[in-house]
Amino acid sequence: MPGFEVFGEEEKKEIMDVLDTGVLFRYEFGEQRRGIYKVREFEEKFAGYCGAQYGQAVTSGTAALKVALAALGVGPGDEVITQCFTFVATWEAIFDSSAMPVFTEVDDTLNMDPADLENKITERTKVIIPVHMLGAQARIEEIKTIADRHGIPVLEDTAQAAGCRLKGRHLGTFGQCGTFSFDSVKTMTTGEGGMIITDDKDLWKKMSEYHDHGHDHVKNPGARGGEGRSFIGFNYRMMELQGAMGLAQLAKLDQMVASQKETKKILRKAAAKIPGVSFRNILDPEGDSATFFSFFLADKEQAVKVNKILRQNNAGAIAFGENSWHFYPHWEHLHANATLSRSGWPFKDQAGRQRVVYDPDVLPRSSALLDRLLVYQVPVNISKERVAEITAALEKAAG
Repeated sequence: MPGFEVFGEEEKKEIMDVLDTGVLFRYEFGEQRRGIYKVREFEEKFAGYCGAQYGQAVTSGTAALKVALAALGVGPGDEVITQCFTFVATWEAIFDSSAMPVFTEVDDTLNMDPADLENKITERTKVIIPVHMLGAQARIEEIKTIADRHGIPVLEDTAQAAGCRLKGRHLGTFGQCGTFSFDSVKTMTTGEGGMIITDDKDLWKKMSEYHDHGHDHVKNPGARGGEGRSFIGFNYRMMELQGAMGLAQLAKLDQMVASQKETKKILRKAAAKIPGVSFRNILDPEGDSATFFSFFLADKEQAVKVNKILRQNNAGAIAFGENSWHFYPHWEHLHANATLSRSGWPFKDQAGRQRVVYDPDVLPRSSALLDRLLVYQVPVNISKERVAEITAALEKAAG
């Protein structure tokens, strides 16, 4: 990752198709655009690639979560369960839906622990959001079984795992819907942008209308519809330039994943020589998108020691146990109830009463796990020289 490493003539051609029409808006201007609807085509092809019936393109992976939560009916008084190891966007979208995020532990998959999920479900739980972090599978089959038993829909946050599969089935197709991010550092990128996939036509229709101010899109493609608006919405529309980029990048996705897998094999072989090392539990190695390479050391002290050697040799790894964007104990603004709202919302209600307190120390199993975790991003186009530099550093860390 990321997909900008393979920008080429394909992206340029798709973009020029749009610029030649002069139409950047995804709807309307039928005569001027001469049959070119890049966003609509991207939706159809991405959904088809994943094996889903419907795709809804939006402005970002964060917007995808917000639109999906809106379509699922999430609102005030609801709880949405997600995991403590994720990008902040997951729980920001929950708060922005006026619901309350509830966090689970992660297990050795670095994704939602199904056992802790059972502990966190209440009568207020409206949706469960497992996150397929760092390009590999959550225990989505177990999570879906638990959710179905309680009658709770599953929204898969697949932002970091486009192209990843479990037993041949694409992630994002196990739950009621799956969301994806195409931001600037994702394996396939449109600069900014996101997608929601689903097999539920009614859910897709709600997402289609909500993301465009409630327009019904009866005449889609073309005009925006007969204006029979059923509910209020907002603006999360993807524009044609992003759709054009998405089409070119989607065509390269499997090739990019294959390249990442080859590099990951080399890194794993080198890291395996480190005493006490163990590896992330990848439920389906064949389906891994290989955007990241993750390994554990025996304890936190060894992880710090190993990473010091790696850094000294120009090959420092990411220590997610210290990361302030992706790990619950380090979300200082969450723990401080920091908000721009004068009322204190969403942490306080309209009467000024505290609604929730997030204790940074309540997920000790995840902290113990991530404290000994080191991670490398896996580039799509990495030079032989850089691979050799990283492997040499790993071998030095092995002693």
